[in-house]
Amino acid sequence: MAMLEFQDVEVFYGKVQALRGISLNVDEGEIVALLGNNGAGKTTTLSTASALVRLHSGSVRFAGKDISKAHPWNVVDAGLIHVPEGRRIFSTLSVLENLQLGGYLVKDRATVAKRIERVYELLPLLAERRTQQGGTLSGGEQQMLAIGRGLVAGPKMLMLDEPSMGLAPLIVAQVMRVISEIRDQGTAVLLVEQNARAALKVTDRAYVIDNGATTIEGRASDLLTDSRIVDAYLGNG
Repeated sequence: MAMLEFQDVEVFYGKVQALRGISLNVDEGEIVALLGNNGAGKTTTLSTASALVRLHSGSVRFAGKDISKAHPWNVVDAGLIHVPEGRRIFSTLSVLENLQLGGYLVKDRATVAKRIERVYELLPLLAERRTQQGGTLSGGEQQMLAIGRGLVAGPKMLMLDEPSMGLAPLIVAQVMRVISEIRDQGTAVLLVEQNARAALKVTDRAYVIDNGATTIEGRASDLLTDSRIVDAYLGNG
């Protein structure tokens, strides 16, 4: 079953067209990557799914329901959670307080507490840092905190925008391992990632976006050896 479906979606910023008839889907239990250069439309795709950006035409469906005209809080309540680029944690709040804010729309505090404990099991470093201010964490720790905060919201599907940006290779590997574990625990993932090689190693499928349109799609294992992907994004490394 498709969790997220884009059908011929067009988005404009004023007179500038950002998405040009994009169609894509993410199924239950999948990690799907969105690859492309800066300005290609990847972040706009996530923002459109989150209802932060309004589409001009086409449709977006989540878990079988049309969310094209939903409000952002409706999207969150439905279980589609967006972890934006740049982490955007609350630097003066503790790790625990940041995680608690992930459950802002959840009325049952006991449920929030249980979800935080599950985040601590997945990311034990956050448990060790629970009283530490978010702004004092390393870049990798802040990224883990941003992901953990998204998990506390109770996602059916998690959208991650550039989670490896600015991180050392060892930390990138840790982030990708966590993303795989999130999928293994039953949450679908849509991953926007500049590090194409790292993304394709953990994803099931991928789409390449160029100038607001999907130009290539396929299974990640195939794209790792596709000459178009190798030449444009992987090089010889």
